[in-house]
Amino acid sequence: MATTNTTQFYRRSVLPYYRRLGSRWGYAMLLGRTRHFGWYEPGQSPWGFAASMRRMEVTTARKLALPAGSHVLDAGCGVGDVARTVAAEGGLRVTGIDGIESDVALARRRTAAARASRVSGASPDTDPATRFLVADYHALPFADGSFDGLYTMESFVHSADPRRALAEFFRVVRPGGRLVMSEYSRTPSAELTPRAERVLTDVCELAAMPGMMMLPHGRLEALLEEAGFAVESVTDATAHVLPMLRAFSLLGRVPYAVARGVGRGHALVNAMSGVELYRHQETWRYGITTAVRP
Repeated sequence: MATTNTTQFYRRSVLPYYRRLGSRWGYAMLLGRTRHFGWYEPGQSPWGFAASMRRMEVTTARKLALPAGSHVLDAGCGVGDVARTVAAEGGLRVTGIDGIESDVALARRRTAAARASRVSGASPDTDPATRFLVADYHALPFADGSFDGLYTMESFVHSADPRRALAEFFRVVRPGGRLVMSEYSRTPSAELTPRAERVLTDVCELAAMPGMMMLPHGRLEALLEEAGFAVESVTDATAHVLPMLRAFSLLGRVPYAVARGVGRGHALVNAMSGVELYRHQETWRYGITTAVRP
């Protein structure tokens, strides 16, 4: 039943969000259809989106800290850019899974193109470092202990059943295997003004992020321990992603104001998210959690 419910939620809420014209246009024009924040150090330009995203992906590979040749699962791979960077940086084999068939198809095409630039005659399934499948991380189609590591990159916020997903993560990661999760957490309602709480609720509902609503600060770590993982570290990376959010807020300010003026502010979900979450930074954090399966 839980699997059925999570699949229905994905089809009813997550897919429509990513199929919105604003989502497709925004992610394509600004981020090349890759959907995660970048990592910034002081003084780096907030407009260098591609470079910042590669830095965030390299951070994931380094936090996995696995030997070359290890097999890793990307749970929510999108168009595959993260998987390719992680594979190249760590010398790893990465299997990416996602519920959006068109993204998985694009991930295969991009991988084939990247490989073809090095080796002529490549096909989407011949790259030895990465492969991509359509699957739900609440019900993974892999045997127990299939992977040496696993990571998520802002995909767990879409989970409608975090406990079930983490149980699946634990099942497919071998003993001694490592996990890295780069995800948002929310500030508890009791610590927010009514206005800030409404903003957070609206953004999470419109962007299909029930996982964020269910994960106040510290909750993910508790659920990981409950699932059987041993949490090693939690890095508050909020300051490192804020430059990109500020850029989004600047880009979205005028269209969002116009849409609000005609009573259609919620129609521009991404512009709304950029403006309101930058304005209400007290509502959220960006954390990178590392854990190991004992």
